[in-house]
Amino acid sequence: MEFDVSVIATTSLGDRSYLASDGQSAVVVDPQRDIDRILYLAGEKGVRISHVVETHIHNDYVSGGLELARITGAHYLVAAADKVEFGRLPVADGDTVTVSEAMRLRVIATPGHTFHHLSYVLDRATAGGWQAAGVFTGGSLLFGTTGRTDLLGQQHAHELAHHQHASARRLADLLPDGAEIWPTHGFGSFCSASQTDAPESTIAREKVTNPVLRLAADDFVTETLRGLDAYPAYYAHMGVTNLGGPAPVDLTPVARADAADLRQRISAGQWVVDLRHRRAYAASHLAGTVSLGLDGPMSTWLGWLITWGTPITLLAETPEQIADAQRELVRIGIDRPAAQATGRTERWAAGQGQLRGLGMADFAALAAARAGRPAAGLPAPDVVLDVRMTNEWTAGHIDGAVHIPLPDLARRLADVPAGAVWVHCGSGYRATAAGSLLANADRDVVVIDDQFSEAGAAGVALVEPDSTRS
Repeated sequence: MEFDVSVIATTSLGDRSYLASDGQSAVVVDPQRDIDRILYLAGEKGVRISHVVETHIHNDYVSGGLELARITGAHYLVAAADKVEFGRLPVADGDTVTVSEAMRLRVIATPGHTFHHLSYVLDRATAGGWQAAGVFTGGSLLFGTTGRTDLLGQQHAHELAHHQHASARRLADLLPDGAEIWPTHGFGSFCSASQTDAPESTIAREKVTNPVLRLAADDFVTETLRGLDAYPAYYAHMGVTNLGGPAPVDLTPVARADAADLRQRISAGQWVVDLRHRRAYAASHLAGTVSLGLDGPMSTWLGWLITWGTPITLLAETPEQIADAQRELVRIGIDRPAAQATGRTERWAAGQGQLRGLGMADFAALAAARAGRPAAGLPAPDVVLDVRMTNEWTAGHIDGAVHIPLPDLARRLADVPAGAVWVHCGSGYRATAAGSLLANADRDVVVIDDQFSEAGAAGVALVEPDSTRS
């Protein structure tokens, strides 16, 4: 039989789901909420989904597992120790689940990311018996790192970090070196303790590269906890939703808003989000909107920045972009935007003065402006604002800059010193979001649309890590 493990990547959230099949039957692991992608893939391969598996109750997205199991009639495997409010096949450490004559799953308790986290060894039948092809590790053993251990509260982080170390060691001891590792997190997800660019890995590779398999337990715990930064505020809602049983998604188009309606929504304090690329936003946008382009992790930052439950209206050039945004948002439990509008910015303005631009520059322009040579049309920088996360700041930052991480900016606008603000992040995406928030507060703003890695070479004075106060 044809044995295959396919990756269904959700790059905007930094996660992977999997479909493992033998040419007839299939197992789906940690599915995202928009399950049509998985159903399409199963149909394309001509396989029947017989089992849907959750490695843990997810904190960074709403699961599609319950709905996928309902639609396909598959067995839904969830840890027996998790107190869920729906029917499932409860599984625990040591259980073996036969998928077909060619595949089976072995359940391994791997607490650490959560208390009841499970990994699933995928065995394939061979002439000599069962052979471990790989392991679905969820938020346990990742590529070069592990899942973070503080999502259930700081009071549990130390204990869970010790569990994480023991769990990773257990997997390495149980599995052959050639076994593949198929993690859910680690590709940009804030559920990962750190990030990796590795496309694939094995037990053997992790033994060489992964700190959890190289460090003693106490050293691993210390290093892991030291490296943890803030995580999105919307995570507080994901676990509750997943324990209760997520509702099916509705991706049908939402109501259209005209210019008068948009102005009313902005005046009412609702979020009107411009999904276009930041440079298009800078050229011309509707006053009072927030820039979160679809070219970046829009849903992560929107879910982090808003007060949960605030009505959201989406602006884009095309209906297809609105549909893409809706798909992104249902993954984090924002089910129905309040309204949408498409087309040219002029259609979104109900009167004179409602369209405005946003100044943009690079780090070379900042260096010149700080030396008294600002570019034409741009104000001299009274304030350089860094909206990166704390770990990024401590790794090196601009000398004299003010640091307010983007998630904190909306409630700390009064902490930004007076004068013209030049705002930067690591690439320009978060800086443009911050710039829109500042402009909405009537601040004079220039967005630095440039890679922070280029700042030093551009002549900007930096504070290096060895002289950065922790």
